[in-house]
Amino acid sequence: MAKARVGYLGPEGSFAHEAVSLLENMEAVACPSIADVLSAVSDGSLEWGLLPLENAIEGTVSATIDGLVFDHDLLIEREIVIPIRLHLLARPGVELDQVTKVLSYVHALAQCRTFLHSIDATVEQTTSTSQAASEVAASNEPWAAVASAKAGELFGLVPLVSDVEDHPGNETRFVAVGRESIAPATGHDRTTIVCFQDENRPGTLYAMLGRFAARDINLTKLESRPTKRGLGEYCFVMEFEGHVVDDVVADCLADLQAHLARIKFLGSYPVTGAEAADRREEVAMARKSASEWISAIRARVRTS
Repeated sequence: MAKARVGYLGPEGSFAHEAVSLLENMEAVACPSIADVLSAVSDGSLEWGLLPLENAIEGTVSATIDGLVFDHDLLIEREIVIPIRLHLLARPGVELDQVTKVLSYVHALAQCRTFLHSIDATVEQTTSTSQAASEVAASNEPWAAVASAKAGELFGLVPLVSDVEDHPGNETRFVAVGRESIAPATGHDRTTIVCFQDENRPGTLYAMLGRFAARDINLTKLESRPTKRGLGEYCFVMEFEGHVVDDVVADCLADLQAHLARIKFLGSYPVTGAEAADRREEVAMARKSASEWISAIRARVRTS
């Protein structure tokens, strides 16, 4: 069986490359930018794209979420979370006090602001951490890159300082996106939607959130994004527990769409993490018990 082609933010050695290696039966294709990944999936050049969505330190990756919200009609089908360790890398022979410029992806630079302020070097953005490593390796200047250890190995760089991120426990959540299908329910799922207000009036957001609260649906993320149509115009990106096949979730989305906002559905997909499998088992057992309970009640209904 031919492998599906999945695009990621390249070149090789990026954290996206590390994340895409965790997917099975996929052919990884490096792309120059997040926009290129999204476009290639949208036009059918690639079957899948794997993109960074959220970092534990810096928050949402705007290029990914805005591309999904405004530019393309794609669906999130899976998430992958990987730890992020950032290192200051340079060519062999370059010392820390010689570094004049540090290159990296904008989010990586933001994740180590404190360290970068402590050294006497200018900072320059690149399209990815591995692109930064590639440029440093190709230059004769005393430059350095903030990138992964894998990128250093690939491009022949050595660490000047290890673990330069500002906070421990740094992680990035990547999402796999496709064109059409919705991932099946597993019992421990997450749904992502975008709510566009029909009109800006007091209490609209409160009313939206009330729909979730009334149905005991747990919101895990709420973020406003500018609609790009003018100052003060925003939409809301919401993530919550549950799958669109769940009756309570479907009822909530239909209620929102009918009365409060235009909804763009971005996908229902399995939650990842160490506790995800245990949680799915707990939900399956609870549903089985509830089903047996209701069946026992229905069995007592008289036929006449």
